Amino acid sequence: MSDISLLEGRITAALDRIRRGVEWMDELAAAAPPIPLDSAQTEVTSLRVRLDEERTVNAQLEERVRALKDRQDGRVAQLEAEVAESRARIAAADADVQGLRQTNADLRDVAAQLREALAQGVTEPQLINRAMLAELEALRTARAIDLAEVNAVLAELRPLLGEVH
Repeated sequence: MSDISLLEGRITAALDRIRRGVEWMDELAAAAPPIPLDSAQTEVTSLRVRLDEERTVNAQLEERVRALKDRQDGRVAQLEAEVAESRARIAAADADVQGLRQTNADLRDVAAQLREALAQGVTEPQLINRAMLAELEALRTARAIDLAEVNAVLAELRPLLGEVH
């Protein structure tokens, strides 16, 4: 029974608080001046104009972001192409260097055979021919490496020269 009395007292206290809150709000509403309808409409119109302005600014910002992204994507594609081109040049230069190493190894081998033949007092025209061919191949390979280096330098200078003019 005491629980019921306790609950009844709590409910009554809550209802009293609600009644006082409603009375207080009625007093505030009665004391506040009424808002004219024109003022509310003006406020709504002003807010709509500001909202439209914000939407316009937002659309402009989105367009700028889209343009920046497109420019960035173009630059990334250009850099990727430059990297691929550089890798191809490096691979070609590496192949030339490997060829030069092989040619030099052949030349050393032929030179050793020539020295041995000369030490024995034997003249072997085929060794002289092989030595000359190996030396010519070494010169061609060295020239190809030099040309690759010049082309690499020119490839790096072309963009810089284009920016100057």
